[in-house]
Amino acid sequence: MVRTLAFLLATSFAFADTQIAQNFSGDFVVKVNYSYLLSKPEGYEAKAKKKWPLVIFLHGSGERGSDLEKVKMHGPPKLIAAGQKFPAVIASLQCPSGDLWNPHGIKAVTDHLIKTEHIDTHRVYLTGLSMGGFGTWDTAFEYPETFAAIAPVCGGAGVRWVQAERLKTMPAWIFHGDKDGAVPVENSHKIHDALQKIGAPVKLTIYPGIGHDSWTATYDNPEFWKWLFEQKRP
Repeated sequence: MVRTLAFLLATSFAFADTQIAQNFSGDFVVKVNYSYLLSKPEGYEAKAKKKWPLVIFLHGSGERGSDLEKVKMHGPPKLIAAGQKFPAVIASLQCPSGDLWNPHGIKAVTDHLIKTEHIDTHRVYLTGLSMGGFGTWDTAFEYPETFAAIAPVCGGAGVRWVQAERLKTMPAWIFHGDKDGAVPVENSHKIHDALQKIGAPVKLTIYPGIGHDSWTATYDNPEFWKWLFEQKRP
């Protein structure tokens, strides 16, 4: 009986993970080769004419490589693997070992998904943690017309805060822990202040007493997902 129960639990968990490994290769400003996990919402196949939101997720430096299972360690792919359902197509990209996120590559994968899946182009979102937070900022600055909203977690925009005007109409919710020893919280304060100064629709959440892991609280928060899916490009 115990063995049977254990088998059923293991089987149920396996079935809960709806993410399928995919790969995109091509040329788009630079040569692009990104593997990613793709999850589709319930009812996706049955509602062929329906257009769905798209969420692009960028992991941190520790999940780089060629093993997509590593991408499930944090963020949306972790939640999906545990059985959580989202009313959106979610693509969790993997950055090759030794590389940093390339905004042109992220844009190429995003365009590919818009072309091949049932995507509402007014509701394409970008989020990432740590190295993925930096990648989120870089990609948004390069392609601000592509995304309806961004959510960088414990990242930073570097010197690009001087280009804040490019994101004047971009809804952004920034997250950081005030005890982050890996990526200084000042990174998020600086870009937030620059965007706020020009009247951009930006929000900042600083978690008191939290170190580098500000992503667990962020992605576990239903209010975050509610906010994200409410955002639409004009």
